[in-house]
Amino acid sequence: MDRFQEMASFVAVVDAGSFIGAADASGLSKAAVSRHLNDLEHRLGVRLLHRTTRRLSLTAQGQAFYARCRELLASVEEAESEITAQSGAPSGVLRVNAPLTFGVLHLAPLWGQFADMYPKVALDVTLGDRVVDLVDEGYDLAIRITAMTNPMLVSRRLASTRMVLCASPTYVEKHGTPMHPSDLAAHRAVSYTYWTSRDEWEFTGPNGPVSVHVNACIHTNNGDTCRLAALEHQGIILQPTFIVGEDLRRGTLIELMPQYRSIELGIHAVYPTRKFLPLKVRRLIDFLADAFRNPPWSNAVRPAPQTSAPP
Repeated sequence: MDRFQEMASFVAVVDAGSFIGAADASGLSKAAVSRHLNDLEHRLGVRLLHRTTRRLSLTAQGQAFYARCRELLASVEEAESEITAQSGAPSGVLRVNAPLTFGVLHLAPLWGQFADMYPKVALDVTLGDRVVDLVDEGYDLAIRITAMTNPMLVSRRLASTRMVLCASPTYVEKHGTPMHPSDLAAHRAVSYTYWTSRDEWEFTGPNGPVSVHVNACIHTNNGDTCRLAALEHQGIILQPTFIVGEDLRRGTLIELMPQYRSIELGIHAVYPTRKFLPLKVRRLIDFLADAFRNPPWSNAVRPAPQTSAPP
């Protein structure tokens, strides 16, 4: 039995979490994947996986061997990528992780274009707001929206987005327009759970930095939920322009206190290392940089009328 194939099947089972998933990912039969793993364990004389009817889990030996197998397989892929780069034809599976809302709104419309440009590349896109470990979880590239990136990783800035304080016109008509961040304490807020400072919202105004603790009527870990709550007149939100930019242009949401600015976040393509960067990753980074050269959310927004009716 080919030792490389055994290791590839073993890694596929761990990554997929099941023999069926590994078979689908590798194009082999479930029986073949199972045989590869059994042969591997028999040859090594150790059990690599705990198997139950409900789940699979790595043994201590399996965990160590999995890490080494991933390194070996990655090295083989790098070697192939170097040869492929000479022909200018990127190929292979390209695993990408991105934040949920950004991935749906701004990345999903681009994948078809990329696939047409590079038909030999198979995209595997995972969306979620959890910060993944690129190396341990086997991602080639991640999109991170943050004020600063992990210094242990390599990144390329694709665009930026501004955090905007906003609410619906109906909410403002009913509760009044806050004129200073301290006024927010008397308003309803919809707060994003993953925001670094949670309910402590920070701004920079004419007289320097200022922060206020808001009273959140809703907490959520999803920016779309914040946006929809604001559109339903539930309260004031602090969300990035890539989520609320179109609403601000249409006037269904209006910017509050534009003289008090919140932070600007960078939108970065993040990858583990520059060394032996696969051609497929390099092509995707260049493609995204070009696509977001003039991002649609960068247009001017409409501020709220400066009224100060009490909330």
